[in-house]
Amino acid sequence: MKKFFQNKSWQILGGLLGGIAGYFYWKEIGCVTGTCPITSKPLNSIIYFAVLAYFVTGTIAGFRTLKRGD
Repeated sequence: MKKFFQNKSWQILGGLLGGIAGYFYWKEIGCVTGTCPITSKPLNSIIYFAVLAYFVTGTIAGFRTLKRGD
């Protein structure tokens, strides 16, 4: 488990920051009518942005690893 957190630390950090960004997106922009599937509830926004950020930072970390040649 410790090795997982060491290998995925950037992705986990990205996911946490994405979740925070999702909360602020819901709070500041949100959905006035309540019919938006992602931004109608704060939990939906937090999860969506956290997962999106997790995958994006993982992709970037993968490209950096390929560039270094590890």
